[in-house]
Amino acid sequence: MFEITPHLDPKHQTPLYIQLYKYILNEIEADRIPQGTKLPSIRKLAAHLELGKNTVDAAYQQLAAEGYIESKPGSGYYVADLDRQLLTVPKHGACTINIPELKKPLPNHIRYDFRHGNIDTDNFPFADWKKISNQVLFEKDIFSYGDRQGEPELRLEIAKYLYESRGVSCSPEQIIIGGGIQQLISLLCFIIGVKDKGIAVENPGYDGARAVFLHHGFQLKSIGIDQCGLKIAELEQSRARFVYVTPSHQFPMGMIMPIANRMKLLQWANRVDGFIIEDDYDSEFRYRGKPIPALQGIDPNGRVIYLGTFSKALLPSIRVAYMVLPEALINKFNENFQSYEQPVSKILQKTLCLFMRQGYWQKHLRKMRHIYQKKHEVLFKAVHEHMGNNVRMIGENSGLHVIMEVKKNDTEDCLIQKARNAGVRVYPTSKYWMNGRQTLHPQLLLGFAGLSEKDIQSGIKILSGAWF
Repeated sequence: MFEITPHLDPKHQTPLYIQLYKYILNEIEADRIPQGTKLPSIRKLAAHLELGKNTVDAAYQQLAAEGYIESKPGSGYYVADLDRQLLTVPKHGACTINIPELKKPLPNHIRYDFRHGNIDTDNFPFADWKKISNQVLFEKDIFSYGDRQGEPELRLEIAKYLYESRGVSCSPEQIIIGGGIQQLISLLCFIIGVKDKGIAVENPGYDGARAVFLHHGFQLKSIGIDQCGLKIAELEQSRARFVYVTPSHQFPMGMIMPIANRMKLLQWANRVDGFIIEDDYDSEFRYRGKPIPALQGIDPNGRVIYLGTFSKALLPSIRVAYMVLPEALINKFNENFQSYEQPVSKILQKTLCLFMRQGYWQKHLRKMRHIYQKKHEVLFKAVHEHMGNNVRMIGENSGLHVIMEVKKNDTEDCLIQKARNAGVRVYPTSKYWMNGRQTLHPQLLLGFAGLSEKDIQSGIKILSGAWF
């Protein structure tokens, strides 16, 4: 049962029952009231529209006489089974909404999808998460509005975790919880303001961050990268005072910024009175070498804005990220953004807080590091076995994806299409370049986290056959 809510004008010269009849007729002809739909009873519709029952009955009788609806004794009126091809187009002036017809998806023959955003969901502790979620629902304040910066208990757990794992030094009061990295970057743009500001970004770099900066009106300044990540010399020549970097696992190329370059970057920020936006992308997963502290943890002057997320280490669908602001910027947030509400579900925040506090987070993280390291090893072994020197692997020291440079004259699009025809999906890197790809051979992005070890082996073998 549904309600019909037409606009009826009692002052119009057309009788009310005719207005109601025409409205229902147009809705049926436009298929907004599908065949077989039960109409509201005369009594209920009359009460809903504050009309006399005789007015509604007259409209229904006219529709029934023309065959648009039919009466079923003891049940009510239903829209008749009509031949839609014979119906007229809705009359001029009727309230219509043009909704494009959804395209039917093509048959999916993709067997192995190397999408970099996918994760291993088979090993997520669903039972533990469900138990904690149920526990949270019995807390008496769970259904009220939450803290605008995020739940204080969750911010405390995040602060402790960041200090222990990344060397980030902050108080819970410096942390803001958000619905993903892009949402937090957007909030940050409001905080720092846009007027006359340029921002330096890595090239190639994360297109999702670039899009947010552009939408907020920032002037993007392209800075190249080398084996050490962002080129500090180019940054110094850019005259920018803000820079967005991914030092722990440069996206998409995967290199790790060494400590010497991190110190130079911090010196630059202090010298120009600027800020570094540190997106600690994929920092949880490192396969070779000793971990390097986050930029924020070695910053003595409050020049680093730290960003992190639970999307890769936990689940992308929970949409929880966090931002650590220097004291000057958190004060500005508190002064100017008092009316902003927290976008992340309080229920979800409380669940995540208990998940961390009760030790499930660290346990899950240790398990996933082991699983992803094995998948990483399987990937490189399969590439060496089936492709040999036909490809070059880039960014192999950390993270959940790698870059595969294919030593062929084929274009990026051609390689992707050949892979797709063979049932394997790989992804371009050209979209991450600001001024066109600047490499001799095409480079493709392969994420391995969402595939099993067996599927990784099979997918690489099929790719080799498709390309070579």
